[in-house]
Amino acid sequence: MATIAVLGTFDTKGEEHGYVAELIRQRGHRTLLIDVGTLETPRLQPDVPRSEIAAAAAADLGAIVAKRDRGEAVAAMTKGAPLVVARLQREGRIDAVISLGGGGGTAICSSAMRALPVGFPKLMVSTLASGNTAPYVGVKDIVMMPSVVDVAGLNRLSRKLLAQAAGAICGMVEARVPSGAVDKPVIVASQFGNTTACVTHARTVLEEAGYEVMVFAATGTGGRTMESLIEAGLVAGVCDVTTTEWADELVGGVLNAGPTRCEAAARGGVPTVVSPGCLDMVNFGERASVPEQFQDRRFYQHNAQVTLMRTNPEECAALGRILAAKCNLATGPVSVLIPLRGISVISAPGQPFYWPEADAALFGEWKRHLRSGIPVIEYDGNINDPAFAELCAQELLKNLALKR
Repeated sequence: MATIAVLGTFDTKGEEHGYVAELIRQRGHRTLLIDVGTLETPRLQPDVPRSEIAAAAAADLGAIVAKRDRGEAVAAMTKGAPLVVARLQREGRIDAVISLGGGGGTAICSSAMRALPVGFPKLMVSTLASGNTAPYVGVKDIVMMPSVVDVAGLNRLSRKLLAQAAGAICGMVEARVPSGAVDKPVIVASQFGNTTACVTHARTVLEEAGYEVMVFAATGTGGRTMESLIEAGLVAGVCDVTTTEWADELVGGVLNAGPTRCEAAARGGVPTVVSPGCLDMVNFGERASVPEQFQDRRFYQHNAQVTLMRTNPEECAALGRILAAKCNLATGPVSVLIPLRGISVISAPGQPFYWPEADAALFGEWKRHLRSGIPVIEYDGNINDPAFAELCAQELLKNLALKR
């Protein structure tokens, strides 16, 4: 029997949360009812009252109610709910969480879900689930289920969908990994289509050495997710072959991972190898979406929805300084590996993004600003050569041994 948190605004959506809670109990699980409503009397008696959520946020609930300021109410609950829900999870008092919400409820309750670890069951039934869910999901494994109709009373459609949601969260908490699975130390790796061959070969070498390798697409979200797993202490080593998200962060592309990319492993002392994979490209959408100021640049149409722009020598020099600064934060073993004849498939000699002056600016500034003691290994070939992939894997294994 598990305890499933039913989290929501019980002043406006108490009936619906109560319906879901009863269905969960009928399946043999306990519920813990958490109220994050503020403006009206709750229609469902909570186990964790709104006053506890407000106190966690150091908010004056009485003043919020008196002013009837919905924006201030949502802000206070969005601050307090993650603190309370995360504490309940750490204390072992809850095993899963489900919520139902419109705009305000989704903002509050998804913020609480983002405070929970990956693998902890989380289900958000929302009026916003069919749109851009990135602000609500972040880098966590939140299941967003469209409510189809507004969460505003029970009717023939909402009863069916909410019953399915209750069944889904029960199924998630009941799910078990098949017996016989062996947990191995985890290595994370960054990959793009233009570095797939490198990462695939390196992964094989690392797996043969006894590691489990998780590969993340360097699409912004992938990089942020990888960083969050490293920060959570779940990772033994990092094969950061594809640091391309920094090109988008610097220049203004659409696949940036934020200014702290490449910091989690460095600050956490996690053994790492770093390579300039795909720093030759900035990502935009369809060709018409490229900002006007870049119209005279060098482009490659990856497909109808993706336009790649070649980074120029000035941008590459800046990228070299940024990567050096990130590597300089390292408190554990780190190595820099540089392929001299192309940092992607399309920047190899004879390919559309071949620009040796730009690559030289990148490599030169990276080495110039790197602190002493960090090894730099140059390889006279392309990033996707099997020999370079082998070099990445073996250097990471060496750094893992140094850490041990």
